Amino acid sequence: MGIRVLGGNQTDFARNWTREGLDISDLFRSVIETTLDRAAIDPAQIESIHVGNAFGQLYTGQGHLGAMPATVVPELWGKPAMRHEAACASGSIATLTAMAEIESGRYDCVLILGAELEKTMPGAEAARVQEAAAWVGRETDVEEAIWASMFDRVAAEYDARYGLDEKYLRAIGEINLSNAKANPNAQTRGWALGPESFAADEEANPRVAGRLRRNDCCQITDGGAGVVLVSERWLAEHGRLADGAEIAGWGHQTVGLSNESKLSRSQGEEFVMPHVRKAITDAWSRAGMAGADDLDAIETHDCMTPSEYMAIDHFGLAAPGQSWQVIENGDLLRDGGTTPINPSGGLIGGGHPVGATGIRMLVDAVNQVTGQAGETQVEGASRVQTLNIGGSTATTVSFVVERPAQRS
Repeated sequence: MGIRVLGGNQTDFARNWTREGLDISDLFRSVIETTLDRAAIDPAQIESIHVGNAFGQLYTGQGHLGAMPATVVPELWGKPAMRHEAACASGSIATLTAMAEIESGRYDCVLILGAELEKTMPGAEAARVQEAAAWVGRETDVEEAIWASMFDRVAAEYDARYGLDEKYLRAIGEINLSNAKANPNAQTRGWALGPESFAADEEANPRVAGRLRRNDCCQITDGGAGVVLVSERWLAEHGRLADGAEIAGWGHQTVGLSNESKLSRSQGEEFVMPHVRKAITDAWSRAGMAGADDLDAIETHDCMTPSEYMAIDHFGLAAPGQSWQVIENGDLLRDGGTTPINPSGGLIGGGHPVGATGIRMLVDAVNQVTGQAGETQVEGASRVQTLNIGGSTATTVSFVVERPAQRS
């Protein structure tokens, strides 16, 4: 049974909802109303709801977020709903569960929401909250920012195995922050950036951890995103067979929490994170694809520039350890690149409200293949793949999104 994304939307990731005097319920209401509007669907037609949220209680004190949709939109009262947590992959896990409900025939029209309110405390404190996605007490006792430190370690592994020039990490940050300038919902779209912003400049681009600097890292973000998934039966019954985009394939891998355990287990392997590669290739297999040559664009998890550097060769855009080549060739550029990555700006440029990120990727992928991406549109895009990771890739999910009836 095919799964169609009927429509979706995201909030403006530059907003600070707490500063506006608003709370998590206001964020939910906004996401739900705009998502249903974009999907051209009445709330009464929703049969089930799934919420992706990673750190709700820690940032806001509010738990039981599966009940929040019915709290803020009375028409959703009585609809079965549940919350999912898988760190930065929470939204993708919510999506996989919704897909399973549709595939089983239990429901035909499901609302998926991702929401995170993170700017409820000072930045350093807000960043420490996200240590909960690591192995607490085993790998959280570090002086530097934990996730920058984690992915600096990934960069160090690449350097040890293959060599790594830091200028290619800077280039990834520059591409994604530049792409975000055209995205009306991007957190950094109004930032003033110059060449010094992507250099070893301690004022314009200060060091955060190891070799990673400010513009190698995503920001603390408030925001939400939502999509409506429906079955082909629902589309036929409602005369909307031409609407939306199809989720043609998916991959999902879960491994242990520890970053070091992943790196040690991959010694002697072709890829630094073999399970990430398998999530990608499983999605290809389910979509009937040969490989990355069949893609028009990629939305990948660039919480830190090394996570995108890793994604490049794990997608097969370059040989293992040779991601620098496609960066240098301009293959990742939105305009003129052979396989643009993060035309929306990704996490570094667009923002990273943790529980919403996997769903935001789906929204952007759907907009691309339906020609609704505006100034971030990749010309002629008809197939886009996402890669969403939780923690240090402990949970990895990938989706292939296509125009309807793309496959022969």
